[in-house]
Amino acid sequence: MADRGSALSMSRRIANITLDNIDDMPLPCRRCVFWELDPVARSRAEETGATDLEKEAWVSAALLEWGSCGKIVYIDDVPAGFVMFAPPAYVPRSVAFPTSPVSPDAVLLMTALIVEEFAGQGLGRILIQSVTKEILRRGFKAVEAFGDLQDSGTRCVVPADYLLAVGFKTVRPHHRWPRLRLEVKNTVSWREDVEVALERLLGSMTPEGVLRKVGQAGNPA
Repeated sequence: MADRGSALSMSRRIANITLDNIDDMPLPCRRCVFWELDPVARSRAEETGATDLEKEAWVSAALLEWGSCGKIVYIDDVPAGFVMFAPPAYVPRSVAFPTSPVSPDAVLLMTALIVEEFAGQGLGRILIQSVTKEILRRGFKAVEAFGDLQDSGTRCVVPADYLLAVGFKTVRPHHRWPRLRLEVKNTVSWREDVEVALERLLGSMTPEGVLRKVGQAGNPA
């Protein structure tokens, strides 16, 4: 563990996910196309081993047609977490959930991951705030997400408890896949909380870490 003096010298940087830094996404997320393809196309890509290329193609198309579709947070240039988001029209998997569709004034939060060494220090909220600032500039009013109430510790669908912890509220209940919503205007009051979380992070953490999966992969019921 680094001492406090060296920890305080850490720098934080949030960058848009592009084709230049897509390889900074951790495995297996870098190759996962759970959200980006419909189930049939996903199975075909997995059979041919082309999921990494499909991921690049989706990110490229989203950037060209809509703009930034994800954020990576770095601590001293070490990837510490990421989040991906897009309008539901760009996310084929979104229509498979029983609590769909996503509201027309909202962007869909697809998935998120925090490096285990940095977990519990406010990075998730910092990433979500970065997303809300981004979509506010594009005229959206909210972020919505499908949560998993039976978090099994696997990937892709974010646990509902995690979403609730960073400010989302349930708008469409379900025994397994509730849809949750975060109003952009509600994140304005986060500024002070984020600053406190960042100070705590820089004062106590080291950049080494093991990846922690925070969502669920698999077909929604």
